Amino acid sequence: MTSHAIPRIVVMGPSATGKSTVGAALAAALAVPFVDADDLHPDTNLAKMAAGTPLDDADRWPWLDRVGGVLADAASTGGVVVACSALRREYRDRLRANAPGAWCVELTISEEEATRRCAARDGHFMPAALVASQFAILEGLGVDEPGVRVDATAATADIVARALKALTAEAAR
Repeated sequence: MTSHAIPRIVVMGPSATGKSTVGAALAAALAVPFVDADDLHPDTNLAKMAAGTPLDDADRWPWLDRVGGVLADAASTGGVVVACSALRREYRDRLRANAPGAWCVELTISEEEATRRCAARDGHFMPAALVASQFAILEGLGVDEPGVRVDATAATADIVARALKALTAEAAR
């Protein structure tokens, strides 16, 4: 990301890492809109996950294209922060195909902690039973991917501060 680039940021990681909380706080700090990619899922995907069935790539591709469209549109609207699992490299590549220069904040957490957090949530479509399926396909950010990895068990303010510091360092390059 260059100093003149409009921030298009994906806060990524498995369920219950705090993507929505961190994403909203990061968007507020950057004064850009926040979008939760969960809100972009078709009802069929939500029903599938709520029933305890993991999504497959055929379910994900149209959804990822919608998320990529939100990121692409932000180039003309001043930026955006999107909370999106983006668990595999090829999913992030698909997002970047729509929005070159999109930058990731990967929230890292143990599978046990994510499962505990997920089980403690009320009213969320994602059951704790699916956390293992997310960790089974998780591919962390590659060293060649633009972004930063941050411990999801830190305080939200600390996560945002670390992300902003890394983003500023990247913009200075």
